[in-house]
Amino acid sequence: MRQLIKDNQIISDTWTILTKEECAETIPAGNVLVPVKVWLANHEALVNRQDIGIWFEGDDEPEKIGAELTRFPVIAVNFPKFADGRGYSIARLIKERYQFTGELRAIGDVLRDQLYFLQRCGFNSFQVRADRIDESAIESFKDFSTVYQAAADETPALFHKR
Repeated sequence: MRQLIKDNQIISDTWTILTKEECAETIPAGNVLVPVKVWLANHEALVNRQDIGIWFEGDDEPEKIGAELTRFPVIAVNFPKFADGRGYSIARLIKERYQFTGELRAIGDVLRDQLYFLQRCGFNSFQVRADRIDESAIESFKDFSTVYQAAADETPALFHKR
């Protein structure tokens, strides 16, 4: 079973991430994350399922789901490559505008160097590459002791400490 970091601990992942192609026929029972576009296209069939979460690509808009975001136990945001930062903005929107309090997961090309900043944007779960998940990854949440700007984690910025 794949592992992930959730709330600063390494745990087993109980959710399966499905691609759009894997959702073409039927969406299996069990804890599954489906692409936002699949959720929107199959809303009527999926709305009453408690075992469904969604995942966003960088060009998906949280506004298309709106207040219904709070119904999901897990929302994931895909980072297709290290240099694609659109997921940070999506996370802040989901946490701040829509007050999502469930598991917000970073998936895709998630590296140790990003974890601290992803957490500041509201992520509490991270699907780090299998060969990179270890205790040193958890230590990355302590990489910085002072912050210079406000973020979703509400840590006071340095200029507020004066």
